[in-house]
Amino acid sequence: MIRIVLSLACLGLSALPLAAEGPPGLVAARILPGWTQPDGSRVAAIEFQLQPGWKTYWRSPGDSGLPPVFDWSGSANLGDVALHWPAPQAVSSGDGLALGYHDRLVLPFTASPADPGRPVDLAVAVDFGLCKNICVPAHVALRADAAGAAPDPAILSALDRVPDPAPDRPDCDLRPIADGMRVTATLPRSVTLAAIELADGDAWVSSTRLDAKPGGSVLTADIVPPEAAPFDLRPDRLVFTVIGEGGAVEMRGCAG
Repeated sequence: MIRIVLSLACLGLSALPLAAEGPPGLVAARILPGWTQPDGSRVAAIEFQLQPGWKTYWRSPGDSGLPPVFDWSGSANLGDVALHWPAPQAVSSGDGLALGYHDRLVLPFTASPADPGRPVDLAVAVDFGLCKNICVPAHVALRADAAGAAPDPAILSALDRVPDPAPDRPDCDLRPIADGMRVTATLPRSVTLAAIELADGDAWVSSTRLDAKPGGSVLTADIVPPEAAPFDLRPDRLVFTVIGEGGAVEMRGCAG
């Protein structure tokens, strides 16, 4: 059973792909059931199939995007969930660019059981954004079939696109602004797309400005906490995702 809620409308749908009355832009949504690992954890994935020209957002899309929100409370024997985000793409959003995915998103995750001796029953409700010329909020409620006996090639392919951890870290300058903090990070590498995030907390983070310099790149983003004031920002809370010709990497913390 899948249920889609769009703004003021509530629609009941019983099968995939979605019927014509589903939200604009979404062709199908499901949980790829994945497989169970020797330690009892389960590798699975959320899949969104979008109509041509439509896109959805990454976990930290930037100024105007709608980051997805996940509710796993309908699951059984679920201890913890770790999402494995494939490297995002640049997508148009309003008058600017955000980070997200075109056409199809396969979002792998690892579900750890509360009781390793019993299987995990997976269910998730997701609130997310769908965009073409305009953006609309959508809601899906999904439940997985039983885990398969072997790894799913679609999930393995998505895992291959997850940014690799990088040993190097940027040089950072952290300065207060009227409603938060500005982060300027200098990297000795060429970058075509980048994002700055906080590893925890509920602060808003702007889109990351990217400037090229001889032998490297400069990333700049503003971080605004709920109280809209400067705050004590520890460098080890910063996460940098950068994409260049050599692929995508993730760095945590600043040099020095």
